[in-house]
Amino acid sequence: MLPFFVLMQICVICHPDCRPLRLNQPTPAIVSQEAVRRLPRPALLLLCLAYVLPGFLGREPWKNADVADFGYMAALARGATSWLHPQLLGMDSPSLSLLPYWLGALAMQISPSWIAPDFAARIPFMLLLALSLAATWYAVYYLARGPQAQPVSFAFGGEARPTDYARAIADGGLLALIACLGLLQLSHETTPALAQLEFFALSFFGLSALPYRRTAATIGLGLGLTGLGLSGAPVLAALIGSGGALVQAGNIGAAMNPARARTDTWTILAITLLAALVSWALGLWHWRLVWPDATWGEWHSLGRLWLWFSWPAWPLALWTLWRWRRQRWSRHMALPVLFVAVGFLGSLSTAGSDRALLLTLPAVAALAAFSLPTLSRSLSALIDWFTLLFFSGLALFFWVPWIAVQTGIPRQPAANVARLYPGFVPSFSLLPFLIALVATLAWFWLVRWRTGRQRAAIWKSLVLPAGGTALSWLLAMTLWLPLADYTRSYAPLMRELVAHIQPRGCVQVHAMTRAQIAALEFHAGLELEPVTPQARCQWLLVNASVDAQASLVHATELSQWTLVQTVQRPADKQESVLLFRRNPP
Repeated sequence: MLPFFVLMQICVICHPDCRPLRLNQPTPAIVSQEAVRRLPRPALLLLCLAYVLPGFLGREPWKNADVADFGYMAALARGATSWLHPQLLGMDSPSLSLLPYWLGALAMQISPSWIAPDFAARIPFMLLLALSLAATWYAVYYLARGPQAQPVSFAFGGEARPTDYARAIADGGLLALIACLGLLQLSHETTPALAQLEFFALSFFGLSALPYRRTAATIGLGLGLTGLGLSGAPVLAALIGSGGALVQAGNIGAAMNPARARTDTWTILAITLLAALVSWALGLWHWRLVWPDATWGEWHSLGRLWLWFSWPAWPLALWTLWRWRRQRWSRHMALPVLFVAVGFLGSLSTAGSDRALLLTLPAVAALAAFSLPTLSRSLSALIDWFTLLFFSGLALFFWVPWIAVQTGIPRQPAANVARLYPGFVPSFSLLPFLIALVATLAWFWLVRWRTGRQRAAIWKSLVLPAGGTALSWLLAMTLWLPLADYTRSYAPLMRELVAHIQPRGCVQVHAMTRAQIAALEFHAGLELEPVTPQARCQWLLVNASVDAQASLVHATELSQWTLVQTVQRPADKQESVLLFRRNPP
């Protein structure tokens, strides 16, 4: 038998399409053309719709940030505050952002009267979430197009073509992002955090696509960094721009056109400087860093938050960092690591905020996607079986108590719901029920498809995690949406308050939170004023906390008021409001 290397040389000489196999491969990705089969676009779009729409449709504004930020948008829409300095009853926004409030307020102003104001404000944020998914897909696609991210060239041909390989990796990145647990609730709220996520993802796309789509990438990076600054994160925008320029400069030698790559480095710095100047001109630069306490309990809490927030993408991301460690300075590794590092820094500097940690998810999903070509068949099967059991059990967790609440059978789940949520009255809606039923049947079909002989596509290991996460969110936002509104909305509390405020008139408020004030204006339709000696309102609302009652003595003359009612939020025994009426002169 001829030696192996002789066979390789004969192949090279006799067949022009055959390339020699390198024994020391520079990349761990070994992918055939069969493995990069296209994920059907209708199925992918349906999955994205099933993820994006639930949580925006048919619900009330939720506490705390969701309804509070909606209050700022409503104040802008009705002209009650300045567009350059939004306030809610004299209180500044804690996020110090402008653009998200502008988008919500403009949507309310231009929407027809038959659209509810809270839903009108959610429309731009619905589009922001969809754009975040799209920007992440394109960012991963262009990262996978890089020469250092390409799979091994086979000796006899048949390796994945660059475009098809990049598309398959991008599909995996999008599925990994949808599967992240931390994205579920926060990405469906009308808060600056969702705008920051979109502009973070848009910046990610801009830096990733710069060597391939110069004009689109430049526009995307400019909009992303500027949008981050206007959404309350100018420091993160500056860090992303500066770090992106360093990554670009470090990869000039590996670029196909070094002169162009050098120009792109200066372009990134110029865009970063311009975005910083816009934020500075609008007064958005503020020092708000609050580092966590150096205690074991604090760091343990942060660790648990980080672990579940990006699950199940983070184990795959760590696997990627290990398997691709020889390419750690290449663009497809360095850029996602940069975005993850900046997002973690933002979370640390805001005392472990999960809303800041939200920004890391597109980059974590990108890293997870590059693990797919390196996973063994046994590890892929383990992911599938764990996901199948977990989300099938979770679907039963949603369906069985719902059936019990509707029919009384079985008794114990219905009794548990009545005990945990006193005052909640179940209701049945046909359309949400049909949507939940169709989604559950689609999950069974997906499980059957995945447990069949579907071994080729490299994105197959993330189909069940993404589908299961979307199913769980959809079931929660259809079957259990009335309970979610009851427990997370201020509407029940406001209805009870309004029943006691008769006759209606202006109301003074003291030590009320931003969320409570926004709910009073939206749900109760009350005319609110802060407590001042000049105000002559007949009603006074006070937060029932101990600190608020103690400070009330210094804010007004208590002898002028009589306590009428203590109104408790039905779903939270710890949250109450004191209602006072002014004594007649």
